[in-house]
Amino acid sequence: MELLKVNGVVNWKKLTRNVLLPVVGGSIIGYLANRNTQDQYAQLEKPSFSPPGSIFPIAWTTLYTMMGIAKYRVEEKQRLESKDATTLYDIQLGLNFLWSFLFFKWNLRGTALIEMTILLGAIALTAYEFNKIDQTAGVLMLPYIAWVLFALTLNYSTWKLN
Repeated sequence: MELLKVNGVVNWKKLTRNVLLPVVGGSIIGYLANRNTQDQYAQLEKPSFSPPGSIFPIAWTTLYTMMGIAKYRVEEKQRLESKDATTLYDIQLGLNFLWSFLFFKWNLRGTALIEMTILLGAIALTAYEFNKIDQTAGVLMLPYIAWVLFALTLNYSTWKLN
């Protein structure tokens, strides 16, 4: 519960909004981008370290929740002059959502790889800016960075194998 408190208080409305946006948005995007693509994806040659498909919804729900909490903490602490941190967050979230369409729906795996590299940079900048405002928020972004590094490797390997 202390994780959710900023200056000793929890703003439940803002917390809920910040967590639900990436979780629900990611679920909708995932559904739209992956609809009617599972047979095609199953036929792709994948690297040996590719996790089973059941891992992805669990991982993304956890990561989106952590990201939402991080953004909430920053919004509660930031001053008007530090709006750059939340703008970076919004940009990286948009890039995150775009990747699913590039990779799954449109079969642009090379483009998705380039886009994910840009996404990783945007996440790193967001984490850096978040950390300047709230160290806990910066730390909450680290598993996301690690997962996207793994996903980048997975994207690259799948692209090379196919």
